[in-house]
Amino acid sequence: MVKNKLFITMLLSFSLVLSACGKDEPTKKNEESQDHADHGEMNHSGTGEVPEELKKAENPTYKVGSKTVIKADHMKGMDGAEATITGAYDTTVYTVSYTPTTGGKKVKNHKWVIHEEIKDAGDKPLTQGTEVTLEADHMKGMKGAKATIDSAEQTTVYMVDYTPTTGGERIKNHKWVTESELSKDK
Repeated sequence: MVKNKLFITMLLSFSLVLSACGKDEPTKKNEESQDHADHGEMNHSGTGEVPEELKKAENPTYKVGSKTVIKADHMKGMDGAEATITGAYDTTVYTVSYTPTTGGKKVKNHKWVIHEEIKDAGDKPLTQGTEVTLEADHMKGMKGAKATIDSAEQTTVYMVDYTPTTGGERIKNHKWVTESELSKDK
């Protein structure tokens, strides 16, 4: 009888240790993908309006009206979705980290904000670590937020219409997807 009680006590103790080890601790990957969790607040469809100074791409890989496949997971249902190109522009595109003006958790590595969506950005591309004020309004609390540039890339950005792979309404004029996030193949 004493052996059974000892065995049960040890088994319960071992179970508690295992359950404590299984806690979901934050990881660098979780922190880097924080932006994805917050896209419920994203304005999925847009008006199609772009900043006046944004230049149309002269010879984009994906022409306006062409079909493509999205190879990015900015939002649930985006990766693998068939898309129609509604705009193609040459610019500098940035990932940024910012705290929404509406409060809440800091959004890290948000993809994408273009040069023309940054207040007083000037003529030259900004570099990693530069502090800026966002003019983009992709997500609630983004416009007017103070942000830090995480990365910068000169490329063609695209505005797209697509239907999420998870179902639901078609997203229109989504801003932005980079050329490297598109494919002609599924």
